[in-house]
Amino acid sequence: MKRKDKRSDIKGISILFISVLFAVILGAQAQPPPARNPVNPNVKIIELRQADVLFKRKNSDAQILQNNVVLYHEGAFMYCDSAYWFERENTFEAFSNVRMVQGDTIFVYGDYLHYDGNTKLAKLRYNVRMEDKRATLFTDSLDYDREQNLGYYFDGGMLVDEENELTSYWGQYNPSSKEALFVDSVKLVNEDYTLYADSLRYNTDNKIANILGPSTIVSDSGYVYTTDGWYNTATDDSRLLNRSQVVSEDGSKILIGDTIYYNRATGIGRVYGNMFLQDTIRKAILRGNYGYYEEKTEYALATDSAYAIDYSQNDSLFVHGDTLKMVTDSVGREMKAYGNVRFYRSDLQGICDTLQYVSQDSVIHLKKNPVIWSENNQVIGNEIDVYLNDSTIEKAHVRDYAFSIQERPEPDQFNQLKGRDMTAFFKEGEVRHVLVEGDAESLYYLVDNDSTIIGLNKTESAFLSMDILNNQVEKLKLWSSTKAQTLPLPQLTADDKTLKGFVWLKDVRPMDKFDIFRKTERNASENMPAQPRFVRDENLRE
Repeated sequence: MKRKDKRSDIKGISILFISVLFAVILGAQAQPPPARNPVNPNVKIIELRQADVLFKRKNSDAQILQNNVVLYHEGAFMYCDSAYWFERENTFEAFSNVRMVQGDTIFVYGDYLHYDGNTKLAKLRYNVRMEDKRATLFTDSLDYDREQNLGYYFDGGMLVDEENELTSYWGQYNPSSKEALFVDSVKLVNEDYTLYADSLRYNTDNKIANILGPSTIVSDSGYVYTTDGWYNTATDDSRLLNRSQVVSEDGSKILIGDTIYYNRATGIGRVYGNMFLQDTIRKAILRGNYGYYEEKTEYALATDSAYAIDYSQNDSLFVHGDTLKMVTDSVGREMKAYGNVRFYRSDLQGICDTLQYVSQDSVIHLKKNPVIWSENNQVIGNEIDVYLNDSTIEKAHVRDYAFSIQERPEPDQFNQLKGRDMTAFFKEGEVRHVLVEGDAESLYYLVDNDSTIIGLNKTESAFLSMDILNNQVEKLKLWSSTKAQTLPLPQLTADDKTLKGFVWLKDVRPMDKFDIFRKTERNASENMPAQPRFVRDENLRE
């Protein structure tokens, strides 16, 4: 009896289990398949993950979601206080405390969101904030294209990272590439400077701002004007193109070039192509196809077709050399030129291998085969110092070897002076007095009052002084061991007409400010022979 009851129980349990299993199978078969997007079957639908309240009004396609609303679409969770969910259209509108989270990299906040699941376009409005690990974007109107991972604003916005604060009327930001583009009224604010631009591309990873239009960088040290290039906001390095300008704070110093590599912090600039450096206070210009400049020390260098212009006096001085250097301090400016040096001023021209110009004293120091010309006068020597004033040459001092030649109106006639040291004094651009100290020699054509040439006067003495008026000897003084003779013109030989070492270098003379670039070519016979260093004996002075 008990065994029969047990079998009945087992049979009942089996029938019940089979019935339940059959019901589950039938229920599973009756469950509808996952909903498909009625607009585009290939696009995934927006999923409702949570809402405390869900209802639908009559004659409305929107499902109303309230309190703790969570929606999900293709890797992004969207949170809000309430929403209108248009399931058929695959869109929704979210209100209040809107938040969009995409993985652990992108967070977007706002007061309102319209999201289209078909295009994956999120439109956020009012108090919008978009964050990633590098930067935060603030705006009131942001469209975020999740397909392109690109957010853009069109009614003013601000991007902030640890280095800079960037604002503009229109902008976009790509969290993947860390690239931001700003257009219209762009302003980049850094602790040390401010950049204003029409268009700017900025990378929040490497902190490099690519300048795409007219831009100005303002800092305590000065200004930078450019239309193209890049600026590293972290290191202050920059590459400026298209004749950019670097200007000092007071506007007195201007650096321009085709391409400028410039560091704002150190003030060092390297220029490639058509450099222009101007000091408007000390009135000097330095140019060349390559240049180097230090703002803090005011040191400058130029090479490759380099030349300098000093316009501090009434007559501008143009200087060319293979290499030019300029050093400026609170006292004045010093200019140095090396290699194939040529210079031009309307009343003075010259060539040498090394030139130094000191603006404080207005002195030009010439070394290594120097030659100067003024009017019809030529002077060569081991070293020449030329003293300038506002309007003309004041004097020229030739040391250790001096040879002065004056070309006369008659062909093949030259007045000549030679000696150890020579000082020529000028007035109104003409030589008025000459003093030769040591081993003085002279050849001078004597002219009568009616301009008739009497003969060629030749002198030798320890010292010589000469007063000149209208290119004629007015007074000649010789002292200590003098020799003098006058040779009639008919008796002159070719050797009589020149002193030893005579060379007339008219062909290498700079003829105008553009002629300073010509390569100075001299024959071996035209180079000044090496001269002994004279030992001065002050007892020989008068």
